[in-house]
Amino acid sequence: MRLENLLEGLQYTCLRGSVEREVTQVVYDSRKISEGCLFICIEGANFDGHDFAAEAAEKGAGVLVVSKEIQGVETEGATVVRVEDTRYAMAHISAAYFGHPAEKLKIIGITGTKGKTTTTYIVKSILENAGYKVGLVGTIEVIIGRTHIHANNTTPESYLLQEYFARMVEEGLDTVVMEVSSQALKLHRTQGFIFDYGIFTNLEPDHIGPNEHASFEEYLDCKKLLFKQCKVGIVNGDDSHVKQVTAGHTCKLETFGLSEGCMLRAEDIKLVHKPAELGVSFKVSGLMDFEVEVPTPGRFSVYNALTAIAVCRHFNIRESDICRAFLAVKVKGRIEPVKVSKEYTLLIDYAHNAMALKSLLSTLKEYEPHRLICVFGCGGNRSRQRRFEMGEVSGRLADFTIITSDNPRFEEPQAIIDDIKTGIRKTEGRYVEICDRKEAIAYAIAHGEPGDIIVLAGKGHEDYQEIKGVKYPMDERVLIREILECR
Repeated sequence: MRLENLLEGLQYTCLRGSVEREVTQVVYDSRKISEGCLFICIEGANFDGHDFAAEAAEKGAGVLVVSKEIQGVETEGATVVRVEDTRYAMAHISAAYFGHPAEKLKIIGITGTKGKTTTTYIVKSILENAGYKVGLVGTIEVIIGRTHIHANNTTPESYLLQEYFARMVEEGLDTVVMEVSSQALKLHRTQGFIFDYGIFTNLEPDHIGPNEHASFEEYLDCKKLLFKQCKVGIVNGDDSHVKQVTAGHTCKLETFGLSEGCMLRAEDIKLVHKPAELGVSFKVSGLMDFEVEVPTPGRFSVYNALTAIAVCRHFNIRESDICRAFLAVKVKGRIEPVKVSKEYTLLIDYAHNAMALKSLLSTLKEYEPHRLICVFGCGGNRSRQRRFEMGEVSGRLADFTIITSDNPRFEEPQAIIDDIKTGIRKTEGRYVEICDRKEAIAYAIAHGEPGDIIVLAGKGHEDYQEIKGVKYPMDERVLIREILECR
């Protein structure tokens, strides 16, 4: 493919060579350099591709795309193109390299602090029930037809994202629903195409710290970018930050929520409590008018469901198809029920910080369980403050806490547990500590009483335990099955 075609739409300066040359491959990993390829020098948290520019030229790279001066590039055959931001350039170059596949798909992008993962699966379920062929890109996995690919990032690098889009087109898919992280927006991973629908779920302080966002203001500003890159914006009208998030938007806007001013509303909300199952029902009003039941608990489930309905409304889907899809959808590790006993309810959830744990436990308390039991730990080599806060939250909201291990990484599990205990001791909450996670879950199951709600928090969809740099297989569903077999 000709270099000038790959650079179409970008502002650039050709410092050496010619843009009329042919490019054999697009590469951003110096370990994958090949003869005649285009190498994009991107900057990461712990590396800078510009440091490998000379090596890439020596290995035969035909084109180097840079954003600053590079040293030691002596190979005369290499064309050097300078752009303002190589990550932004990579998104546009990748889109062109794969033939702009997003133009052949309906793209739904969902951003927000909470609810992205669950909502993507709900939307996928509803659309597929109505006959659409839907791909998914998210925190847990990428789904292309029958192929499931483990996800390393909520939103992959732009090159990989465009490659996934191209594969979806080849598979005959017509729609993609994807999670759009604030990091992806910050790092231009979603440039090079326009979203048909941009969705905003909610916003709370999160992802603030080293290698993430410097402040909440920066986090919010990154979320705003989606609404300058979509045709229709569908936003949570109840969220206190909605005006800030949509400031300067270039799209048509629609709102959903519980308040009267929202265009699509949920009314007459009722809790649904069946044996070993928690749910919620409500009436949809405003732009649509029907009743729906969702087999996951709480107010945030109402918002997730309403978000999905607001999206799928644009696909002219029958209300009966929407209702049927809700009863069928399952999201791994997001308020996921696991059948253990008819007498009590056991759930697995990804809540791994104080904000998420507080939301989860507060929701479950609304169902007035006999006891609310929380099993959780905290990751190693992460903020100790998170441990104190999670311990305090569980101590205040759960009737009983079982403190255990969760990805200790390079720390000693007991040291992490001791930090959690520092937080829980600020409360009058009862607890035990059981370092081995399987033993902790077995204890919870063995001591479950009629009417209890037991939640295993923190791991969610993860199927490993990270200890001293090694990820060991550990899926809580498998652990539960083994525990029940032993009983």
